[in-house]
Amino acid sequence: MAADARNLTGEPLAVRPPGVGTAGAERPSTAHLQRTAHPPPPAPDGRTAAFAAPARVPLPNASGPREATTRLIAHGCWYPSADPAGTQVAFICDRGGVPQLWTGPVDGKAVHLLDDGPDPVTEVSWSPDGRWIAYTTAPGGGEHTRVLCVRPDGSDRHILAGAEPGSSAHLGCWAHDGSAIAVTVAVPTAVPAPDATAEAGSTGPAPADGLLPAPWQGRTGDTQLLGPAPHTDPGPGLPSPLLTVETTAIGAPGGRTAPAAGFGDGLSAYLIDPDGVAAPVLLAVEKDAATLRVCDLSRDGALALLRRGPRGRREAVVLRTADLVTTCVMQVADGDPWIGSFSPRADTLWLRSNAHREFAVLLAAGLDPEGRPHGWSVGAAREGSDLELLRCARDGSSAVLAWNVRGVSEVEVLDTSAAGRPGADADASGRLGRDREAFGRLGRDHDTGPSRSVSLPHEVVTRITDAGPRLLLALSGSRRRPGIWWLPDGATPVRTPWSSRDEDAVPPGRPPVRPVPLRPTARDGLPLNGWYYRAPGRGPGEPAPCVIHLHGGPEDQERPVLNPLYHEILGRGLDVFAPDVRGSSGYGRSFVDADLGRGRFAAIDDVADCAAHAVLAGPADPARLAVMGRSYGGYLTFASLVWHPDLFRTGVAVCGMSDLATFFEGTEPWIAQSAAHKYGHPERDRELLRALSPMSRVDALRAPVLAVHGEHDTNVPPGESEQFVRAARERGVTAEMLTLLDEGHEFLRADNRRLFRRAAADWLQRHLST
Repeated sequence: MAADARNLTGEPLAVRPPGVGTAGAERPSTAHLQRTAHPPPPAPDGRTAAFAAPARVPLPNASGPREATTRLIAHGCWYPSADPAGTQVAFICDRGGVPQLWTGPVDGKAVHLLDDGPDPVTEVSWSPDGRWIAYTTAPGGGEHTRVLCVRPDGSDRHILAGAEPGSSAHLGCWAHDGSAIAVTVAVPTAVPAPDATAEAGSTGPAPADGLLPAPWQGRTGDTQLLGPAPHTDPGPGLPSPLLTVETTAIGAPGGRTAPAAGFGDGLSAYLIDPDGVAAPVLLAVEKDAATLRVCDLSRDGALALLRRGPRGRREAVVLRTADLVTTCVMQVADGDPWIGSFSPRADTLWLRSNAHREFAVLLAAGLDPEGRPHGWSVGAAREGSDLELLRCARDGSSAVLAWNVRGVSEVEVLDTSAAGRPGADADASGRLGRDREAFGRLGRDHDTGPSRSVSLPHEVVTRITDAGPRLLLALSGSRRRPGIWWLPDGATPVRTPWSSRDEDAVPPGRPPVRPVPLRPTARDGLPLNGWYYRAPGRGPGEPAPCVIHLHGGPEDQERPVLNPLYHEILGRGLDVFAPDVRGSSGYGRSFVDADLGRGRFAAIDDVADCAAHAVLAGPADPARLAVMGRSYGGYLTFASLVWHPDLFRTGVAVCGMSDLATFFEGTEPWIAQSAAHKYGHPERDRELLRALSPMSRVDALRAPVLAVHGEHDTNVPPGESEQFVRAARERGVTAEMLTLLDEGHEFLRADNRRLFRRAAADWLQRHLST
């Protein structure tokens, strides 16, 4: 299953004197965060509900060379974040063989490796005042991450959070003036949190010199529990009914709610001063949680926008920071965690939401001064397409929308400067009125202006961010490596000089293959989708060996982007068909939820139906089929080999689950929390999980199998592959396992990625060529 990133971000304002905010400027001495420390309330089990404040750990100054020691011509650049002027960009690039932190000019070639450490970088955020760059790293390539800060010139590098053993930290948003950044610290709730106060030289959240920003004055240090909301409806069916969410007020003094599944991590949200002058401010704690993020704060710090809940049950919550009262709860879509933002005056809330709808739309709410919505309406919607990325301009003049149209991105810029009062009714609690049918029929009725399209040179947009008055887009495509493009005229994307050229995407001599869409139909009549890659040099009617490749998630979606694994397989003369079986995103909520519970048996049958369609459509040889997938796709690979043992000649399972019971026992608590909704509860649904587990049918295995796993994978532990390979060998079936060192659930190092691609292609070629 795919890792479900958990970032909590927040940005209460600390007032900065005029003129302060340029790179290298001194930190103002008049605006320190402070908070009176009080013992947190005890948890029901007697343990302390709040966790120790993160310790600041100084590191050597970054001294990375101008060029990486190993420079890959075919490299990728992604996750851009610009300085306030929009002239410099911090980004992630793997030209050195591992994803690292780089900076460079938008329109120049000179780039600087800012951190040459061996740990992969996963997120980047340049502070609004230009003084800091915050980023996350994954030590050893595993699932646990740290948050670091460094000056743009490489000085004053330090760990902000995540240095404590057993903890993990996740990057959040900056305060609007750059004086603080929000960080989520996650520790397993099954053990007491480590005491980091000795290292930090502090007793945790404590008084600091200076003044607290006005919205936070008078608040105490008492810990507030943010409990997951009970979901009373069973979930969307066909078509999706509304979800009724009864939510306890977030952060209400003394408020606690029982964990939905009884397992998870403890998430503590802190507002941290990157200069280390003020002590961390504890914003909130949620125990046994799947995910939590503060996505935005109003400019005056009076309102906070939070995203919480397990996948398939995400919620946007508006919290009034003065008294911690929840003023609004609304369902939001999975996918990109940045679900929306407030307008500059906090009189409008913009959300990327699929509440009461099959597909995500731009949803707007007019807010009163207390943060209560006085109406909901739709600002933009497309029939049959999800709004998958939303970026609102800082001045409130526009919103950039990226739509997912059957796997391909379409981008438009919407004028929001004339946004007025929406018209749909909301009840006094801030929830949408009970006329669900009427809300489901809402079209584009918010007072927005015209929109204009942005022409894209490649198929998929993965990130949108501001670059001063311009925009930056991270793009991927079927014929290029991930790269960063900017819009100097606001309409025409221009490739940054340090992103790979399209002609350098692959070694010369064999250009990338552009896939064609296929539309299989499942045996129960459900329409499916996928992309077919034809190996070069084969005639249109010539049957070819074919690999059915299955993505993770299950909610991921196959997109037409260059996959070096596919390129390697195609070079061996093997076709690739990459379908979206039920449970995938991009086709509506009903399709995503079609594999819940016993629906997963139908998802396994979808794999066989997709293989049959590839044969009947003409390209695939029915006698030379293989199945392969990673994460949840690895689970489907194991399952397909034992549910349809005579269909495939071989299989390659990458980081896949083989027994759902042992998976729940070994995975990260927060992953178990979210996975319970998708697969079933490990206790209440024990029999269903056993029936769905490939290990329960391993006696039916006939085809040889290769299992691949990262040694530090704590999402799907390596034992899942080990036990399946061991069971296969005990039954006389050929089975091998490749363990990649210094890798987790994702393979991030160039040498390991190369080893994996070649080993998998060698295995497939050996078993399909004859």
